[in-house]
Amino acid sequence: MTMNARRRRVHEKLAGMPGVRPVRRPVSPDSPDEFDLYYVRTGRKSAHPLVIIPGGPGVASMQVYKGLRRRAAEAGLDVIMIEHRGVGMSRHDDTGADLPPRAFTVDQVVDDVAAVLDDAHVGSAVIYGTSYGTYIAAGLGVRHPGRVHAMVLDSPLLSRHDIALVRDAIRGLLLEGDTPETATLAPKVRKLVDAGLMTPSAGEVAATIYAYGGASLLDRELDLLLGGRTMLWHMLSRFGAVVSRKVPYHYEIDLVSRIAFRELDYAAEPDGLPFDPAAAIREIMSSTEAFEVEPYDLVAEMPKFNWPTVVVSGGRDLVTPRAVAERVAELVPQSMLLGLPTMAHSALDFREPAALTIAEAVCHGNFATLAAQSPKLDALPVRPAMRLLWKAIEVAAVAEGALPALPALPTVWRRLAAR
Repeated sequence: MTMNARRRRVHEKLAGMPGVRPVRRPVSPDSPDEFDLYYVRTGRKSAHPLVIIPGGPGVASMQVYKGLRRRAAEAGLDVIMIEHRGVGMSRHDDTGADLPPRAFTVDQVVDDVAAVLDDAHVGSAVIYGTSYGTYIAAGLGVRHPGRVHAMVLDSPLLSRHDIALVRDAIRGLLLEGDTPETATLAPKVRKLVDAGLMTPSAGEVAATIYAYGGASLLDRELDLLLGGRTMLWHMLSRFGAVVSRKVPYHYEIDLVSRIAFRELDYAAEPDGLPFDPAAAIREIMSSTEAFEVEPYDLVAEMPKFNWPTVVVSGGRDLVTPRAVAERVAELVPQSMLLGLPTMAHSALDFREPAALTIAEAVCHGNFATLAAQSPKLDALPVRPAMRLLWKAIEVAAVAEGALPALPALPTVWRRLAAR
């Protein structure tokens, strides 16, 4: 696909923003062809800027995080964000065509970060990765350790084998009820499983409701479903279709999904049991590619990291659960595990005030202050779009079928996918 006129207009508008620069990068290691990889730097320049790497792969940086960069600059932070190859402004080659499949490997993305630091005349930086971005951050530590001054791993990935810990976390909470707040939910969930109503994608909806809306909201939803009141549940199930849809300059997974499946095994082999995120991905995505090989052995590499690292983990995170973060913190020598008990996945995306506070402390070398701030950080607000979403769901759950509440939900889902 080539860049159309509408896309070109958006591209030119974004390219004109202050601090935006292209850097020439090879399309692939064995090719003489190059393309423009874009990045942006915001705020007063410093010796060790904050490089923020979003989740995904597929999440753009330029358009999506404009507000975050502005607020970070107001807090005195020097921020660099890179438009991931194959996404948004970095999607096309010099002819305007999409980058080819060979352009997409974790190694090349990691090397893009180092190339941007070269172009920005930065020796080393504070690297903040969230979700998939933590794997790229760790990859920088493996391939270019001298470029890392300090690191924040927000909701980290460790390896393709994380799926076992994810399954255990979800099933322990929702099927076995192994915490006081989910003990009363588990019998209801098991009834739905026995009735064949808890499909893989429905299980993802249940896990998402718990993570972001809490146990009481999920309890209400389960009661509705057990009572045959399915309108709201079906509305929420549409979320999977929304997040798999391409939103130009916001979320574009179509090209970079090769990384997710071939190198990180996002669509792992299902184990045949309920609440399997791998089965849900296969159900939601129209196509997935076979896993080939993971690029790094982070279990072996992380003990070599010799910089201060903060590992951020949400107590309700069922995407990269706390057990993964604990393992990462055990592996990295100079690390601190910072738990936020009521947070779900990704402080950067859903608890931005907390993420910026953490980033500011790390940039200023104030690591020791963070542990004592955990309750305060956990109490900071979620993003307004998320508050709007869950308020709409709560209203609709109280009055199932209430027409004023339900039509707003698809719009909110789309806003979240675009974020």
